[in-house]
Amino acid sequence: MNKRSDRLFVYTDGGARGNPGPAAIGVIILDENKEVIKKHKAFLGKATNNQAEYNAVIHALRFVKSLKAKQISFFLDSELVCRQIKGEYNINNPELKILNGKVHELIAGLKIPVSFYNVPRENEYIQQADALVNEALDEQEN
Repeated sequence: MNKRSDRLFVYTDGGARGNPGPAAIGVIILDENKEVIKKHKAFLGKATNNQAEYNAVIHALRFVKSLKAKQISFFLDSELVCRQIKGEYNINNPELKILNGKVHELIAGLKIPVSFYNVPRENEYIQQADALVNEALDEQEN
């Protein structure tokens, strides 16, 4: 993870079985050559799908801090979370407001341009992040 890249591409996914229910996250970080430099999965415990989506972004932001990139692009399949982070949608849920604040606090600490894009679930890297979510959930069940 010490590899330097001026631009990072970060794909995140979060999911819950139930809603709320057992939840997990998956993160894929690529360098500017689209080479995977980090994969991460984690079990969160009980959460909603949207809380898991936010937590995936938060975990990824903590990872990218040490990578010293000059620009970061995030890709999420959750339109709601993506647009809430971008300030395009209001946030009515108190828990999501807290998570959104944490995202913006971490972004401010990076002091570089960070952009967010909503992409379809069919995106190959979102599918890989989703597979990590399911692996983490399956491992917790066994």
